[in-house]
Amino acid sequence: MRILASASPGEVRIALCDSDTLQEYAIWRPGAPDGLGDILAGRVTARVPAMAGSFVALPGAEGFLPDSESGPLNEGALVRIRIVRSAQGGKGPRLALEGDGKLAPGTAPGLLQRGDSPLHRLAARFPDAPIEIDDAGLAARLRPAFGGRLALVARSFPEMLEVEIEALGEAWAELPGGLRAGFFPTPALTAIDLDGGTSSSARGEKSALQFAVNRAALPGLARQIRLRNLSGAILIDFAGLPAKRRAALGPDLAQALADDPMRPRLTGFTALGLAEILRPRGAAPLHELLAGPHAAGLAALRHLARAPGRRPHVRASPDIVAALQADAAALADFARVSAYKLTLESDPGLGPGSAIADVR
Repeated sequence: MRILASASPGEVRIALCDSDTLQEYAIWRPGAPDGLGDILAGRVTARVPAMAGSFVALPGAEGFLPDSESGPLNEGALVRIRIVRSAQGGKGPRLALEGDGKLAPGTAPGLLQRGDSPLHRLAARFPDAPIEIDDAGLAARLRPAFGGRLALVARSFPEMLEVEIEALGEAWAELPGGLRAGFFPTPALTAIDLDGGTSSSARGEKSALQFAVNRAALPGLARQIRLRNLSGAILIDFAGLPAKRRAALGPDLAQALADDPMRPRLTGFTALGLAEILRPRGAAPLHELLAGPHAAGLAALRHLARAPGRRPHVRASPDIVAALQADAAALADFARVSAYKLTLESDPGLGPGSAIADVR
């Protein structure tokens, strides 16, 4: 295994590779940490018996602390908590008590200790994996933590890996055996549609062939679920199979999911033949990280950072400009790698999430 880290202003893209095969992918934004693992002093703002938990005020957000993690708490109590699931799906972070939850007298609400970054979490899970980073400044900051594991390289991501990572942002992915999978997240669940099966052959032969192509697609499908970090409830609609035949794919699907470190569970099949998977939530899924004005702004900076020696300029919708201005780490990174000062131009005429990056 190797851990490859490709840095651009405000963002580090991280790939876990086994030989040349991408196994996991993560994004680290130092100026906007995902919060996972953070330890905070939070104040209980509301006890909600119907939800068997309490809402806790955090810096800039409100998290939920289940009674199963703490027991009932009184409103107004100040407790030591840890974020065990980052904010996602329109909901705030999920919390747990840190230790016994008690705080030293005089402790003020707020962050007590920052959790590990996605890179540090991945490196801890694979302690023997060398780490290759293509940014000298970042490598210098990380060397005390990683020592001889870390190597500075000219380019972390080869071209084929860049192409594969870019494809993770698309709604459809090609799978082995001729099928393709469509990924459609909703606030409640992620629906996966398998499509493109054989449409010819006699009826009996077609049924057997459809079963075979669906079965052949399962390892690739499980890999896409892991790479995209899909979580919570996942429903899979197989291609061209009657509902009664789909349950026979259960053992193969469970086997395909077995190597996933998040330990997803196949819970069964619906009456319509949809496979039901429950994958635990931790960091936000990739589709959420790639959406929104901050992601669009960082993508523009990454594009400009690859064209050094020119006058960088970003003309963007006001939401993107505001997101970049709020990320001091990204702007400082850009100033470090560019010979020219970045010009940000807010253009209300551009639609939300629109940016034009160029050099002058």
